Amino acid sequence: MANLAITASGLRKAYQDKIVLDGIDLDVRAGTVFSLLGPNGAGKTTTVNVLTTLLKADGGTVRVAGHDVATEAKAVRAAIGVTGQFSAVDELLTGQENLQLMVDLSPVPAKDGKRIVTELLERFDLVESAQQPVSTYSGGMRRKLDLAMTLVGNPRIIFLDEPTTGLDPRSRRTMWSIIRELVADGVTIFLTTQYLEEADQLANRIAVLDQGRLVAEGTPDELKRQIPGTHVRLRFTTVAELDAAARVLTDATRDDEAQALRVPSDGGSKSLRALLDRLDEYAISAEEFSVHTPDLDDVFLALTGHTTEAAK
Repeated sequence: MANLAITASGLRKAYQDKIVLDGIDLDVRAGTVFSLLGPNGAGKTTTVNVLTTLLKADGGTVRVAGHDVATEAKAVRAAIGVTGQFSAVDELLTGQENLQLMVDLSPVPAKDGKRIVTELLERFDLVESAQQPVSTYSGGMRRKLDLAMTLVGNPRIIFLDEPTTGLDPRSRRTMWSIIRELVADGVTIFLTTQYLEEADQLANRIAVLDQGRLVAEGTPDELKRQIPGTHVRLRFTTVAELDAAARVLTDATRDDEAQALRVPSDGGSKSLRALLDRLDEYAISAEEFSVHTPDLDDVFLALTGHTTEAAK
């Protein structure tokens, strides 16, 4: 158990009669990225708030960095860093002043403060903008500064709650690089995200949370193997065409929201031709079709009943 950075058993939380977490069990190995996936309202942020001592659980036990979050909250807080969904930077201060403020509030020795600020500005490529007020920063720059502030105390466990929401693709990939560097240094990352590509790129293990329950957990590859393999996706222009195709292709899975069918297939030209010929035989026309190998998008849909677009 010594190599586990976070453990939770039977974690429960409710607000009045609404159960938000319904008996969650988690084991997060030190020096890895653990990603918690789920649609809005699944309980991701509540989980983070409990693990980081910001919220008391109604039941269950949680240990973070070897400390019980209920009885040793101060020790837990000393070991972790938290970057929430919304940047916690002060827009009236400059980037350097924000970092200096964190140094002043932390137990970091005063003599090391200037060096730490300088190193973090360099690490996050914020040197040129260090003297500018944060109100002039782009979304990506704010998120980088936010994470830099989290690193002031050199935490060994960092909670990132949807850290790249709203960022452009380039800024998102910059954040991914920084996260990979942190893990290479032995830091444990607990990541919540709605971006499946993000979890696929970064996570060693993924847990899927839906309506307060963990519905699956494993490596990205293990989760992909839990659902049917390669399939053809057929999209139709009308519900009538979708209904007709579903009657003909009895082994298909329907997605009413997208007016589409997923048909198991090996993706080869022979089976594709046979599938299209069968539709043609019944005078059914698909607006478009595509061949898919399983990805986390498919896992998410199969496990939660939501597409990721609907989840965002």
